[in-house]
Amino acid sequence: MAYELKMRIWRGDAEGGDLADFTVEVSEGEVVLDALHRVQATQAGDLAIRWNCKAGKCGSCSAEINGRPRLLCMTRLSDFEPTETITVTPMRTFPVVRDLVTDVSFNYRKARELPYADLGPRDDDGKRRMAQVDVERGQEFRKCIECFLCQNVCHVVRDHEDNKQHFAGPRFFLRYAELDMHPLDRNDRRKLAQEQAGLGMCNITKCCTEVCPEGIHITDNAIIPMKERVADRKYDPLVWLGNKIGIRNKDTDSRTEV
Repeated sequence: MAYELKMRIWRGDAEGGDLADFTVEVSEGEVVLDALHRVQATQAGDLAIRWNCKAGKCGSCSAEINGRPRLLCMTRLSDFEPTETITVTPMRTFPVVRDLVTDVSFNYRKARELPYADLGPRDDDGKRRMAQVDVERGQEFRKCIECFLCQNVCHVVRDHEDNKQHFAGPRFFLRYAELDMHPLDRNDRRKLAQEQAGLGMCNITKCCTEVCPEGIHITDNAIIPMKERVADRKYDPLVWLGNKIGIRNKDTDSRTEV
């Protein structure tokens, strides 16, 4: 069933812009990205949209729909009333390039600050082994599609421009946690997470978890455990003593507690 959809789409660039009104014919079962493509094809050929897979796996089409950060390709028109006006705006945390396209290079700069995994030598047969429970523990974190919706909604980044230099954001706390929980990785990122990535600035509001299209429990399974690891390293007297004399005791090392 086809019907006329009313849309308000932000048009502009880094110098400024405003919302423009459009009415476009859509069909049952379509998503917001379909409607935008039809506007682009019939009424605004220069409308800038970033997208790639249209399957919710590339993370390219992040935007804000009626004020909520979402993927354009995974937001169904059936989620709204046919008479409702759908407003589409670019992510507010990042600088606008043009229309719905934002400059997310901040995230790639933060990615370069994170040390690579140091897995150490292989076993005699050329393989590395780890317990299945350790494999499964990090599997959830690897579902991240880097849509940066969690970065966009994080108020520490969003509302305070000065924080960006010292705060990596939830997407990268997820990565810090994944690597720090890896049983074969010899890098200890706890001090780096606290002092360089700004882990302590996160006040665990869980807004990042709420907008994650992959359903990753960013706060509960990554950020809070990482905060606990940092606290253990800094304040637990047994861990402090073990680090001081160069002993890694399995009963006191925070790596075994998650």
